[in-house]
Amino acid sequence: MSVLCLIANSEEPFADSGLAKAIAREVAGELDWLNPGIACDIRAPEAPDPAAIARAMIGDAPIDVALVPAAGRRKKLLIADMDSTMIQEECIDELADAIGIKPEIAAITERAMRGELDFEAALKTRVALLKGLNREAIEAVRREKITLTPGGRALIQTMRAYGAYTALISGGFTFFADHFMKRIGFDEATANVLEFDGDVLTGTVAMPIVDKGTKLRRLETLTRERGIWADETMAVGDGANDLDMIRASGLGVAFHAKPAVAAAAKVRIDHGDLTALLYLQGYNEDEFVR
Repeated sequence: MSVLCLIANSEEPFADSGLAKAIAREVAGELDWLNPGIACDIRAPEAPDPAAIARAMIGDAPIDVALVPAAGRRKKLLIADMDSTMIQEECIDELADAIGIKPEIAAITERAMRGELDFEAALKTRVALLKGLNREAIEAVRREKITLTPGGRALIQTMRAYGAYTALISGGFTFFADHFMKRIGFDEATANVLEFDGDVLTGTVAMPIVDKGTKLRRLETLTRERGIWADETMAVGDGANDLDMIRASGLGVAFHAKPAVAAAAKVRIDHGDLTALLYLQGYNEDEFVR
């Protein structure tokens, strides 16, 4: 049995309260609101392609649609990307901004996240351009320029409260990942290590590089260590280096992702915030831990 999920952003609820009812009738399923005006389940739809029907009826309205299995919805492991997923920025681009070269580095970042460049080579190239940046400036970027993605703390706190393990894994840097792991509430974090000479960046990053292979292996290792099945896992990210873990997880979510990633993922969230990942698992708003 499957469940059709309709999810809006909390800042932009369903404009037409009757739309969900109309979709439920058209797909021959049972409507259940998880958060009135924001997210609902349509259970056991009988139509052959309920997601396509829902998207056609929604049109241009900012509502995400996903068809998920009814069994095993609540996942026991979440592995999440950091930059442009759990936080709203790309940290390396903001570091570049501190020395006036953001456009140059951001262009490389964008191509790497689209899968147009080798990730390791692109990372080394960008880090080399940061040589000489001091620790105080990096701390200022972390403190003043980086913002949490809405819904992220509720996602992690709620899943942990219901027994899930949560891992932050990033092709970015431990300088940021370790900090935001604690702020958001993850159980662990993995990221690349920037190398310093005293308090100044050397322009190098410690080996081995955390890349798409690292992310996939961490998903597989945690699944094995925790004695759970692959279909009990969830992975979320936005870039090409997230795609392997997204594909391998029980529920892979492309979150406000690059086009190739969104096209390949089982589920894409283009409009909702990170609480959408709770609604996908069948949590209702009253169960959220904030």
